[in-house]
Amino acid sequence: MAAPGTELERLVEIMRRLRAEGGCPWDREQDLRSLRPYLTEEAFEVLDEMDRVADGGPWRPLCEELGDLLFQIVFHAQLAAELGEFTMADVCAAISDKITSRHPHVFGEQQVKGAEQVLANWAQLKAEERKKKTGRAGSVLDGVPTAAPSLLRAERLTEKASRIGFDWPDLAGVRGKLDEELRELDEAIASGDRDAIEHELGDVLFSLANLARFVKTPAEDALRMATRRFVTRFQYIEAKLNEENVPFGGATLAHMERHWQAAKAVEKALPPPSHPPRASVATLRLAVPDVAAQKAFWDELASWLGWAPTRTTDGTAAYTGAGLGLVFMPGSAQAQAASPVAITLEAPSSAGVARLLELFRAHHPGRLVACATPEAGFQFVDPAGLRWEYAAPPA
Repeated sequence: MAAPGTELERLVEIMRRLRAEGGCPWDREQDLRSLRPYLTEEAFEVLDEMDRVADGGPWRPLCEELGDLLFQIVFHAQLAAELGEFTMADVCAAISDKITSRHPHVFGEQQVKGAEQVLANWAQLKAEERKKKTGRAGSVLDGVPTAAPSLLRAERLTEKASRIGFDWPDLAGVRGKLDEELRELDEAIASGDRDAIEHELGDVLFSLANLARFVKTPAEDALRMATRRFVTRFQYIEAKLNEENVPFGGATLAHMERHWQAAKAVEKALPPPSHPPRASVATLRLAVPDVAAQKAFWDELASWLGWAPTRTTDGTAAYTGAGLGLVFMPGSAQAQAASPVAITLEAPSSAGVARLLELFRAHHPGRLVACATPEAGFQFVDPAGLRWEYAAPPA
């Protein structure tokens, strides 16, 4: 695995060539204004993949979307470099310096008692930085983008205000404020005054965002996941109505409600999201003497690795992991013995290695051929005699 710095330098050079004379005509036409929609889109695609991972999905697509977002950052840095403003190195140096200076309890001698003190120190350090730059400390609320989603912005504003003590003393106070705002909303609705309804509804939403902060459940995330559930359940209704040949718009509310409740029951029956150790493997087609025995072993192992079996009709056993493929084909034992194969899989961390090692010791101890530590990895042999090494990425 290449060092992060090496790959970042490679990406910066790719971007420079795209923008250079003889590069890509589209990339050469872009500017800060034209790139804005793409930066926003890539950020939301990262959020989508984060939600899928939270539901137990694979991590590899998130890696790809983070790369797309990083490319946007490199693109903007290249535009600045062409104007002599700053470079990608300046971007990296600026954030490294900022993070180091704001963590004196890690990179300095300061002692802290917990996360709350860290946040209070962070606010003080930011105020000192602003004063050095502008001559004044400014507002503790500075730094929350006005273009951020409203629920997210409301939560961040209340969080920043709390760092200097402007906050409810406990959850009961926040919950009571929400009840108060709901009563005022009811009064506004009864009055029929449109402006009053908008005003009070905004206060309710703001109070909900503050409540979300107190219970450590970001309102933006909670609403986004609720929206995902609504889409899944409603599409379930549509699928069932289609199976029943109900014409478009022909179902009663009671009919649709029955399917809605059925969709909720299906959700509750699903096992909770789990994150077993996952591994990436290049596309391989390997000849084995007994495909059935190989399949029986790998069906179990694939579930541990977070891979998925692929249905085949040609006598092979196939699996996909991290978007790539592994296929076992019928072959002679003599050919396998003459050309032994060893494949290395990469775990997400030493913890992932430890988890898989634990499963092997419990279910297939005889297949472990070299067992070291979770940090060093281990080796095992599958029914075809193929030797596999499972290790954490190098530090």
